[in-house]
Amino acid sequence: MNGDIDALRAHVRRGGLIAYPTESCYGLGCDPRNPRALKRLIRLKGRSAAKGMLLIADDFKRLKPFVRPLNGSDRARMARSWPGPVTWVVPASAVCPPELTGGRPTIAVRVTAHQGAARLCRSLGMALVSTSANKSGRKPAKTAAECRRIFGTRVRVVAGRIGRRRRPSTLIDLATGTILRP
Repeated sequence: MNGDIDALRAHVRRGGLIAYPTESCYGLGCDPRNPRALKRLIRLKGRSAAKGMLLIADDFKRLKPFVRPLNGSDRARMARSWPGPVTWVVPASAVCPPELTGGRPTIAVRVTAHQGAARLCRSLGMALVSTSANKSGRKPAKTAAECRRIFGTRVRVVAGRIGRRRRPSTLIDLATGTILRP
């Protein structure tokens, strides 16, 4: 990971947006507790706020504030797929911002297997919003240079390599077991 982590942490905590490599493409992210940053991210992408966004982290403990308490068997089911490219749709906590959930009672969360993204979460000390680095409806960026071309100075780009996965993470509804995105 390039750059000064203290400056990046300050940028994110102030509500700044970042682009960073993930398993299949570059992701756009911000502090998930900052409604102003979430709204800026939604506007930047030209994305419907009703879609909601997912969170990634290096460890489930960073996701816990956004998730309603889960029973042991549900936690174990999720843990078997993590770290990895599986995103679970789970009940959202009462403090989860509506910009994350799209107004639904659920939130999508993943413990990432991408070493760079996990290191970023660990270094910043937080879970991160993770939505593909693109304008809504366009192909996601695969490189730092593409992110700079698409977003210019509106996003601070963390250089690195994306993973080998060709498709976005698998999305599973925890309550029903339904695969929402293979």
